Amino acid sequence: MKNQKGFTLIELMIVVAIIAILAAIAISQYQDYVAKSQFSEAPSIVDGLKTKVVESYTQTGQCPTNATAGFSPAASYAGRYVLTGTIAGTAPACTITVRFKAAGSVATPLVSQDVVFTGADTGGTFIWRCTSAIAAKYKPQACQ
Repeated sequence: MKNQKGFTLIELMIVVAIIAILAAIAISQYQDYVAKSQFSEAPSIVDGLKTKVVESYTQTGQCPTNATAGFSPAASYAGRYVLTGTIAGTAPACTITVRFKAAGSVATPLVSQDVVFTGADTGGTFIWRCTSAIAAKYKPQACQ
């Protein structure tokens, strides 16, 4: 009997199948991770606006808009993944709506989606909530 050298075709096919399964799982998880990291740009852009919105509301009693003195046009609040940041609302609830860019610029689940940050005056304290139609697995805990 001869000594067998190398691997059989079956053994190689099993290894290739295992690698393919692992790659499929890894790619899916990576795409979710990318979407989560891109989503995180929205709250970071809004964090800078929240203070200005609250100050304006406190001074005037009205929710500011992008046309209010001291606020820039919606396109000025763009980022790498965020297209616009629109400031609006009717007292006592002011909103900042962030829209993500179109396909090709952001992960598929975020394409042209909106995230709405609503600040409500609760008797001298502003409480901000985050809402969006984007799937919960892409949102940070603060937006769920």
